[in-house]
Amino acid sequence: MDCGKPMDQPTGLKGGGTSMSGTRALAAAVAVAASEWCTCPFCSGRANAARPFCPHCGRRLSAPGSGPSCGRCGAPVGSAASFCASCGAPVGDTGVKRRVSPGAPRPGGTITLVLLDDAGAAAQRFERAGPDTTIGRQDGDIRFPDDVFLSPLHAKISWEQDTLVVRDLGSRNGTWVFLEAPHRLLDGDLLLIGSQVIRFRRLGYPGPHPPDADATRRMGSLIPSADIASLTQLRSDGSVRDVIQLSPGRDVMIGREQGDWIFPYDPSMSARHAVVRSEDADFVVVDADSRNGIALAARGDMPLRHTSRVLVGDKLLRIELSA
Repeated sequence: MDCGKPMDQPTGLKGGGTSMSGTRALAAAVAVAASEWCTCPFCSGRANAARPFCPHCGRRLSAPGSGPSCGRCGAPVGSAASFCASCGAPVGDTGVKRRVSPGAPRPGGTITLVLLDDAGAAAQRFERAGPDTTIGRQDGDIRFPDDVFLSPLHAKISWEQDTLVVRDLGSRNGTWVFLEAPHRLLDGDLLLIGSQVIRFRRLGYPGPHPPDADATRRMGSLIPSADIASLTQLRSDGSVRDVIQLSPGRDVMIGREQGDWIFPYDPSMSARHAVVRSEDADFVVVDADSRNGIALAARGDMPLRHTSRVLVGDKLLRIELSA
């Protein structure tokens, strides 16, 4: 659930089981709670009450249900609250009673959009009491007429049932949500890493190569194994620049100074910024403690939560929810 790697079914957990720490303890807790798995309605990933990080700020927890609140943001992190391990979306009831704090945000509560400056400090606040808010350069409830990267009507934030979501309204530059947890990549996903727009594409498994009639072996490398996906760097006009191939069992580090794919000309990228980890035929992108984080382009309704950060044009907004 944290890095996307598969975990074996642990044994001997009851009675005199040996003590475990770190990811082994997490694996045991997830296995014990296997009966409470449910499906995320947004990405179809698996969600469970046993979670390794706070669903509000992304801080890693020492163990599922390790305390009533997160040590960083103070959000309730009781073991009964569930969210998707892939995309972070809150999910429905798993059959266990939720612990809800008296001040927990509810649909229809006040939404505050906080405009952040380059240092991450609050520059302006927009309080919205209605069920939806539109953002644009010329139209919308919130307007930034000086932002040339913002489309006339760019994005919409609204309550859909019990979930706050953001939807891009066909803007030229897209609407980006910064990841707060590892994300399992889907075909066509666009990532913003530093100032680089990178597209993930599935290639599929190649078919077996028929042997030559005379049994002559072909020259060439057998390592790494066959490529089944790719990461493509896109220029501002949408054209392709560099491409790196992804194959099962191979992790790819992206950074400004270190890694398998280096961008020494991007000052907004950290020295070690992101890792794309292989999980059999799937790939999971994980932030490597970068300064600016990783953003994912919104496709359809993308769930938000308290302290989520959304990039529209060149304006970075933080979501604050209150009852």
